[in-house]
Amino acid sequence: MIMNNITKDTIVNDAIKLYPKTIGVFKDFNVDSCCGGAVSIESAAKRDRADLDAILKALNKAAEK
Repeated sequence: MIMNNITKDTIVNDAIKLYPKTIGVFKDFNVDSCCGGAVSIESAAKRDRADLDAILKALNKAAEK
């Protein structure tokens, strides 16, 4: 069973702190996780034109590892 620990409302920096392997996902989706990491994943996805559903799926998969 897959648990969605990371949601659209999770702050980018918080996701990286809790699940360090997610940093690669943000890089893969060209989402600024350094200077722009103090916003929700939803806001970052909109800002950086990333597919929100796809990034959430990839983030939760990385968080399970």
